[in-house]
Amino acid sequence: MTAFIAVLSGLVLLVWSAERFVEGSACTARHLGMPPLLIGMVIVGFGTSAPEMVVSALAASQGNPGLALGNAYGSNITNIALILGLTAVFNPITVHSQVLRKELPLLIAMTALAGWQVWDGEITRTEAWILLGVFAALMTWTILQGLRQPSDTLGEEVALELVEHVMPLRRAIFWLVAGLVLLIVSSRLLVWGAVEIARSLGVSDLLIGLTIVAIGTSLPELAAAIVASRKGEHDIALGNVMGSNLFNTLAVVGIAGAIQPMSVGPEVFSRDLTVMAALTVALCLFGYGFHDPGRINRYEGLVLLAGYVAYTGYLVQSAFL
Repeated sequence: MTAFIAVLSGLVLLVWSAERFVEGSACTARHLGMPPLLIGMVIVGFGTSAPEMVVSALAASQGNPGLALGNAYGSNITNIALILGLTAVFNPITVHSQVLRKELPLLIAMTALAGWQVWDGEITRTEAWILLGVFAALMTWTILQGLRQPSDTLGEEVALELVEHVMPLRRAIFWLVAGLVLLIVSSRLLVWGAVEIARSLGVSDLLIGLTIVAIGTSLPELAAAIVASRKGEHDIALGNVMGSNLFNTLAVVGIAGAIQPMSVGPEVFSRDLTVMAALTVALCLFGYGFHDPGRINRYEGLVLLAGYVAYTGYLVQSAFL
């Protein structure tokens, strides 16, 4: 019972502290003169994936690589199948041509890179640093591309948010520091509880990472996607999920692997990474569309949701049979 309480309280505190950290960081950056576009791409982008990053880093440092990897790949599966599936069911998602030409193929390529790395059953420190290097190159390229555009939806959205939520510099710095400290504390609580649950149930920490922890750390993306979709900002809803998946695949796994090289069970490649790759390809196919080009409609959203239910059901069944 104590472990379940630790996981639930850890998840609630994790999501809340991530929001405070993002808000404090964004306002601090604004006071220091950072352009809104950079605040959106760097600070808000990193902040929404901060739960996955901190949880996986702590799990790796404490000798629980399955939890670290399960959190990253499980969050990717949750983002596409559960979050985009739910969002599309409530409000079909418009997919712009730039997403189809650049971002979705890039996500498929990074998923293939992840598959190549786990094929041999290990993610070494060298491979982890390769992931971090690729991530740094992509971030640099994305920022340069964004700064060359005369106007940008994300930059305008962030600028409006900063105007609506004015915060003095001293308070912004306080929430930046307090949010970061609480992120670490809540992550420690969550990791401890997750490991204890895995031990008491006799299942692997990988399974707990793929399910309970992955869903919990993906809550900021779920909230952001639903709010953006309701406002008709489909590019932001889809962009948040794809950005989060790239971050998880490259930065989260890279940081965890750089801290502690990870042994990878064969089921990660044959089951989890295969499902993640299949969902990524399905997202691309739905975006191109056969009957409804450039949209992820409600029926396709239901297909994604059904895939998530089937995958999660298989995980639970295989754990206890």
